[in-house]
Amino acid sequence: MVKVRFDTPEDRAAIAAVHEGAFGSTQGPEIVGLVAGLLADASARPLYSMAAEMDGRVVGHVLFTAVQIQPEGQGIAAQILAPLAVLPGLQGKGIGSALINEGMRQLAAAGVDLVFVLGYPDYYSRFGFRPARALGFDAPYAIPAGHDDAWMVMELKPGVIGRVRGTVQCADTLNDPRHWRE
Repeated sequence: MVKVRFDTPEDRAAIAAVHEGAFGSTQGPEIVGLVAGLLADASARPLYSMAAEMDGRVVGHVLFTAVQIQPEGQGIAAQILAPLAVLPGLQGKGIGSALINEGMRQLAAAGVDLVFVLGYPDYYSRFGFRPARALGFDAPYAIPAGHDDAWMVMELKPGVIGRVRGTVQCADTLNDPRHWRE
């Protein structure tokens, strides 16, 4: 049974191990650094950092951080999902889905209007994410050709999409072109 909860400072080493395991020795250290940077980044707040736990062990993690939509002053509360990880031996068992679903529930309860993600369209569309650029939302950096549908948005407050458009500005830590390449 998976339990999804807000993480605690005591979970940080286990969360790092989850990302290292999920992203491997090539990308893992970069993602671990990204998570640590976002957790310490004042421009990422409010942030929602959630752990999936099985048998008292952290087996998955998701992080949502604040973004702004430029031009400013549109009165929109928005977040970006980045990153999501589940230990390799437990992938495909619904843990990632549990993290996303609980995260969306928490974000909706907090009054968040939109959630963005750069990820696999086949996976994230299951949760209601749709191509963001086609809906008027540009990514902070150009998405590689042929992958435009990987930049997605989900509306948590009906009526926001179509009323608002612009370019997403991420927290300082995530606002780095290396995090936007494939």
